[in-house]
Amino acid sequence: MSLPVGVTDRIEHMRSLDRVVVPLAKLIRRRLPLGSPVRDLLHGVPTGHPLHPPLATVSLGCFTATAVLDVIDVDPRASEAVLATGIAAAIPAAAAGLTDWSVLHLEQQRVGLVHVLVNMAALGLYSGSLLLRLAGRHQAARALAFAGLGAAGIGGNLGGHLAYRMAAGPSHAEQTTHLVPLGWHDLCRLWDLPDGRPVTRRLGYIHLFVLRHGTDVKVLADRCSHLAGPLHQGRLILEDDEACVVCPWHGSTFRLEDGGVVHGPATAPQPSFEVNVRGDGIVQVRPRQVI
Repeated sequence: MSLPVGVTDRIEHMRSLDRVVVPLAKLIRRRLPLGSPVRDLLHGVPTGHPLHPPLATVSLGCFTATAVLDVIDVDPRASEAVLATGIAAAIPAAAAGLTDWSVLHLEQQRVGLVHVLVNMAALGLYSGSLLLRLAGRHQAARALAFAGLGAAGIGGNLGGHLAYRMAAGPSHAEQTTHLVPLGWHDLCRLWDLPDGRPVTRRLGYIHLFVLRHGTDVKVLADRCSHLAGPLHQGRLILEDDEACVVCPWHGSTFRLEDGGVVHGPATAPQPSFEVNVRGDGIVQVRPRQVI
């Protein structure tokens, strides 16, 4: 079920939602502090991909299958089992989705809040349908399930708007292989870089995070893969004896050595660059090849 673009655009600018959005997001961030193992798990850091979409797909698939089973009028136990599976999968999907939602931009959070409310309504309808099935009231249960499918369709449309129109989820660190040709590229002079303080330098179309310690230089793509925050304005920390940078916007943490994600909300690594310092002091970079 698709919503008109004008509807979703209006939701993005509904400031009245902020009375719920702002305190709820703060509460989630306080309960699940940045860098905690549970938060990283719910973001999907261990797998390198957001956790919410595949879990939500399981639920929506089960709900759709329930509608098909209801139409063909199979053994009620089959539809009950599929529906119960969808409801069970919706709980971790909601937990992962709310965790991701808590560190989005405000406009994204407004749409996300409506997405959550609609999906809660769908889950309520499906839960009621399951209870009616267990009580033997199959006709009413099917009616609730079809109403739930309509609500889930609207919720899924809002989720798609968040992902594809508002880019809440895909990596914002543009892949560099097609923007920077292979081979070494002159970036700057070594001694023009401040020692111990990250700066940004431009290489063609790409802004780079550059950090020099003596003659050692680390280079990453500067725009955070989560929501494109400027990494050169972030904090430098040691995490398990590895030098890292923390995004100033939402706290994603990346290793300086290879751009790997240490803590979410980011799940995609930062593109990193190999560095060569020529004898005349010119810093050269090239995209690091993933083997």
